[in-house]
This record gives sequence, C-alpha cells and structure tokens, in this order.
Amino acid sequence: MFGMRAAPAQRNKEEGEKPFWISYADLMTALMILFLVVMVASLITVTQRIAMETQGEKDRTRDIAKLCQQLVVKAKGLNQSIVVDCKDNRINFGEAGRFGHNDYRLADQGKLALQAVVPLVLDAAASEEGKKWFKQVVIEGFTDTDGSYLYNLHLSLERSEWVMCSLLDSRFAKEGALSDAQREDVRQLFLAGGVSFNNAKESKEASRRVELRMQFYGLKERSEANKSLPEFHITKPEVCQLNITP
Repeated sequence: MFGMRAAPAQRNKEEGEKPFWISYADLMTALMILFLVVMVASLITVTQRIAMETQGEKDRTRDIAKLCQQLVVKAKGLNQSIVVDCKDNRINFGEAGRFGHNDYRLADQGKLALQAVVPLVLDAAASEEGKKWFKQVVIEGFTDTDGSYLYNLHLSLERSEWVMCSLLDSRFAKEGALSDAQREDVRQLFLAGGVSFNNAKESKEASRRVELRMQFYGLKERSEANKSLPEFHITKPEVCQLNITP
C-alpha cells in the first residue's frame, strides 16, 4: 500500500492550449496596432504632401499674376496698343503687330513696339518671381485663311522668324536697339514658332498678326530652371537669313 505511487493528476486540455491562444491573440493585436500606426503615418505624410503641393500651386499662381500685372502697367505706359493678357499669358501689339497680305515683315511701328516691350519682358524674367517661374517666350506668327495650309504654315514661321531677326540683327534698328546683354537674353528666352491660321480673328487683317506667348514652369518643372542653359558662341554679328529689305 505504501509502495504504490500516486497516479499524476490529468492536466486539463484547455489549460495546455491556453498559453498558445493567448500568445497568438497578443501577436494579432500587436500586428493590427502596427498596421494602424503605419496607416496613420502614411495618411499624415500624404496629407502633408498634398497640402504642400496645394500651397505651392497657390504661391506659383500668385507670383505669376504679380509678374504679369506689373508687365500690364509698364506696357500701358509705353504704348496703348500693346495688350498684355494675363489670363492667356499673351502679349498682343494691336495694329502695330499686323502684317500685310502675303508679307512677313512688320512696318516701322511694329518694330518700335517690339523694341519697347521686349526689354520689359526681359526685366520681368529677371525679377524675383521670373527667376522662379519664367520658362520662355514663344513668338507666334499668324496668317489669314487665304492659300493652302502648308503655304500659310511657312508664312507664319517666316513672320515669327522675322520678329526674332528684328530683335537680334543690328541692321534693323540703330537707335533704341537691344544691348548685347539683352540680345543674349533673347537667345536664351525667346523661341520662334509658326502656327499658320489657327486662332483666326474677326477679320483677315486682324488675323495676320504676331503675338508673344509667355510660358511658365510648373511645380514639377521648377528644378529645370536651375539647370545651365546652352551657350551660343557668337563670333560674327547676327545676320537674318530672310530678306529684310521692303
């Protein structure tokens, strides 16, 4: 009787499994909390980025509007026919910027208007706002609907090229011409491009015109403004390839 060993008490099955289920539940809870922390951090990051982009776009819009409005005031003080459109970022020269039928040359009034407004555009590009956002100025020559599309495309390109020539070729104007530094800025900032008879006006006379279209960097393009621009090594005076004589 005394030699008999007492049988060990049987362990409850639930007691054996309980530590495992408690650990598994704690693990799942920890993972869920970690997931929530990551989601909250991601949402905060995305929200902050959107807020920064929204504020950046507001700042960009405000700076460009300020730059353009200053250009409007200065242009009106020079010539009443020059119209700066801040909605479409365009500069129109009115009758002074109109061409004759099948002609790519502006009259003296048009050349004077160009020589007056281009320094203002260069000053705007060199301003604090301009250094951040000003990308380029596209010279757009327009035609009427007479003739074929390809003929008018070539004519509109000649008109925009002639305007560029009037700014860079010293033979166009002896008095009031751009300085060497201003001509260098024109080479870097201005671009000639023909557009044929797109955006025709109410009359054929008004359609035969030249306009300057200002382009600005977007938020994602802003870094491009800091890249070095190509340099033109000018060894001889600029000579227009078009026939500049009337």
